[in-house]
Amino acid sequence: MINPMQQVVIAVRKRDSEAVIAALQDAGVLHLKPISGGPLNTGNLSGNDAQERREDERLLARAESTIAELGAYRPAPAPLPAQSEWGNVVEGVAQPVSVLARQRQELQSDLDVDRTYGDAVRALARMVGTLDRSRRLALVPFLASPGDNLAELDRALRASLGDRFTVAAESVGQNRVGVIATLRADRDAARAALSKARLGELRLPGRFDTMPVSDAAAEMEQIRQGGEARQRQLNAERDRLAQQHGPALFAVRDALKDRVAIHDVRAVSARGKYSLAMQGYVPADRVPALQSAVAAFGDAVSYELHPVDEHHDHGVPVELKNTGYVTPFQNTVMGLMSLPKYGTFDPTWVVAWFFPLFFGIIMADIGYGLLFLAFGMWLLGKARRGEGWNVPLLGAYLSPQTLRDLGFVTNVMAAWTIFWGFLTGEFFGTLLEHMHFFYINPPLLDRLWGWTGLTFPVDPYRAEEGYYRGLIPILFPRLETEYFGNVALVFALLFGILQVLWGWGIRVQQGLKHKDQVHVWEGLAMFGGVGALILLAFISRGAQDFGALTNFADPRVWLMIAGFVLFVVGYLRVSKQFPMLPIELMSQGGSVVSYARIFAVGLVSAILAKLCTDLGWAMYESIGFLGIILGIVIGALLHLFVLALTLIGHILQPIRLHMVEFLNPTGFNNETSPRYNPLRRLSPASRASAPASSIPVTTASGQQVK
Repeated sequence: MINPMQQVVIAVRKRDSEAVIAALQDAGVLHLKPISGGPLNTGNLSGNDAQERREDERLLARAESTIAELGAYRPAPAPLPAQSEWGNVVEGVAQPVSVLARQRQELQSDLDVDRTYGDAVRALARMVGTLDRSRRLALVPFLASPGDNLAELDRALRASLGDRFTVAAESVGQNRVGVIATLRADRDAARAALSKARLGELRLPGRFDTMPVSDAAAEMEQIRQGGEARQRQLNAERDRLAQQHGPALFAVRDALKDRVAIHDVRAVSARGKYSLAMQGYVPADRVPALQSAVAAFGDAVSYELHPVDEHHDHGVPVELKNTGYVTPFQNTVMGLMSLPKYGTFDPTWVVAWFFPLFFGIIMADIGYGLLFLAFGMWLLGKARRGEGWNVPLLGAYLSPQTLRDLGFVTNVMAAWTIFWGFLTGEFFGTLLEHMHFFYINPPLLDRLWGWTGLTFPVDPYRAEEGYYRGLIPILFPRLETEYFGNVALVFALLFGILQVLWGWGIRVQQGLKHKDQVHVWEGLAMFGGVGALILLAFISRGAQDFGALTNFADPRVWLMIAGFVLFVVGYLRVSKQFPMLPIELMSQGGSVVSYARIFAVGLVSAILAKLCTDLGWAMYESIGFLGIILGIVIGALLHLFVLALTLIGHILQPIRLHMVEFLNPTGFNNETSPRYNPLRRLSPASRASAPASSIPVTTASGQQVK
């Protein structure tokens, strides 16, 4: 559900504004809304306030960059130094850290140069000897790949320089490094010849570019011999600085963030010469915390609370408040969706029940379900131990609370997967069916599904092979597509019928709630039209018997007619606002059909799993004992490959059905609201004193004001 909000307006004397805002940070319940327009000043700060903000932001940026250069993680909480010492604390760490960071950067650059060019430079030094110190000669080094023809370079040089050059080359790894020696006056001509031969001149980066080749080689040799040891020394020094100064630096950084937040609050508030006014929202169940925060200031603060007008107020923040079973889905699956508009429908509980159900129907395999269950228990185990999880594939860190929610959701998905696996008789495909643990029982299936008009034939050859004997009968044989495919397809479409009609029903309910007749009639028209199309499909048996549509003894025909009449009436009422509603009706029919993906995607998954298992079983039958080992290994590898290849799609398909087919009719995707993000304190709670007097006042609206 969406947590109800109260709107609040707070007025405070300007000289007390910092203490009041600090108290609101301590309370951590007020979501601020910028004030714009009006007779009071809003927007950017000016004068001393602007100067204080610039100084705090400068110091905060310095602290942030120093923490980044230290590579420090948040340590245990440390006492906050006095505010007068903040600058000294930050600068006292920033200066040695910046020097250390520059040294580490320069050393890393040298190590990178040595790894890239070291062997080539040493080969050049051997080739040129002392020629790099000659005042008359110039050296032009170059790189050549194995396919480059140095004879072409020789021809280009002779055309430009005659005999006034020499070339030497040596293999270095897979490439060749070479050098052209010529007179200084002919250096540009040698470079031009190098370009004509489509070879690149070797230019060393950074400080090595101006060094003689022998000096560069000697310098790189020193880097190779002592660079890594020096790097370890610098890293150890960085770690020492992080341990020594990290706690105080983080404490000051958090306090500076809180001060910058105070400046931000002032910037979005209305400011007069002697007063400041703020407005925002607070959840109804946290109003006492707000009142407690400002009560200590007495008549220095006045505030007014009143309920939010969900029909007309814009920008009301949303906080989803669900409990028990639904909460983990709110924190995980709903994170992939936008927030609902305040005062509308929260679909979290629908997602919590139907998302894992759809996933279970798609996967429907006991073996896969057990793998998911093991993974979910592993996540819960890490969460219970207070451990997080760095996920390299996503480049993200998951906190213990996130792992707890994710583990719960995974286990629910696993439970539905195992349950449907028993109904379909699948354990890593058809493994247990091969072992006659699960089996097809045609008489039982006739009794169970015969009302649909289906009859499960008995194949004499299969009967002789014992195909119809086993321990547990299969109740939902989706792999028997020849006989059961249509039933499984219609079964999936029933969820589409339920959710699409449900979505338009919610549209009607929300229209009535907000007294919006346009959306009421739009919802009624689409509910009737979609329902009529569904009845038309059932009555005509999928367009095979249109004559049944005139059988007025069938009550479904009258319901279909009533649905079309409701659509026409509703369309006439909203035709100006929604002239394309008839086309939308056809689209909604397609939305119902979209739920066929529950059957189709699940069937593809089952067929792939069956093929993996059948391949392994066939190896066992053809080779014997060795085939058992090969079959298990190959089957397991194929199952893991198929699962990795299809898992993301199996998760996204149910989410898509909820985000698009179900929620579009409700209007969920048309509008959204900002997330509830209250003003909070990062540093330890404020100890600011406040006036002791407290004089209650009552406003005209009946709300208590202090």
